[in-house]
Amino acid sequence: MLIILLLVLIAAVVFALSRSGGGSRKQLEQAQLDDALADAKRWTDRLGSQVLTLTGSDTASSQALADASERFTAASAALSDARTPAQARLARESALEGLHYVGAAREIMGLPAGPPLPELEGQRRAGRVTEERTITQEDGSTLTASPHASSQTPHYYPGGAVAGRPVPAGWYSSAWWAPAMMTGMWATSSMMMYSAMFAGMAGTPPAEEFAAGDFGGEGAADAAGDLGGDGGEDAAGDFGGDFGGDFGGDGFDFGGFDF
Repeated sequence: MLIILLLVLIAAVVFALSRSGGGSRKQLEQAQLDDALADAKRWTDRLGSQVLTLTGSDTASSQALADASERFTAASAALSDARTPAQARLARESALEGLHYVGAAREIMGLPAGPPLPELEGQRRAGRVTEERTITQEDGSTLTASPHASSQTPHYYPGGAVAGRPVPAGWYSSAWWAPAMMTGMWATSSMMMYSAMFAGMAGTPPAEEFAAGDFGGEGAADAAGDLGGDGGEDAAGDFGGDFGGDFGGDGFDFGGFDF
């Protein structure tokens, strides 16, 4: 009888400890989510304030602020749908990208840059455009990359990973990364485009790193996975709305290039 009582007591203790442990795990997970959401909201609110108060003074600064506004829309949508810390980090990344666009616009307009921003996913490794270069497509159209904004290169990208591949920071004649950002996939001809544009350019990743398709590490994989989870359809739709109308008619045919 004593043995039975001891076994019952042990079982009760184990059950109580398991319930306590489960509660602690849930509390920890909720705390992590709350922290991630608060961080994402902080950057999203900061971006919203900048978007509402700044107006571009030329083509390049106006385009950069328009891109920042699109990232604010994407960050806000992702934040409202975030149910996991990884999804909250995706919203944070969108907000930070928008703030980098704002920083570019402020620089063009001669305004103070403001406090330093955290780097985007893979931004340092993605490098930056260090010389002006133009490539010609088979249809005769051209694509130009430059370290500086101009009327010919009004499209800015702050550098980082897009759908697992590097896009160097710089100013471009068109937003050639937009279709991959919208769909999460690169066209098969994108490798040829990247190689032609950046071959031998100091400060940019080699074509082999672009071809590997795993740029950005685990963070990129987490973000890609989150797009398929809660809020994924909204995020995909947001990218489609942001970029489809603006760039759908640009003709992203990157097959065949010459310098």
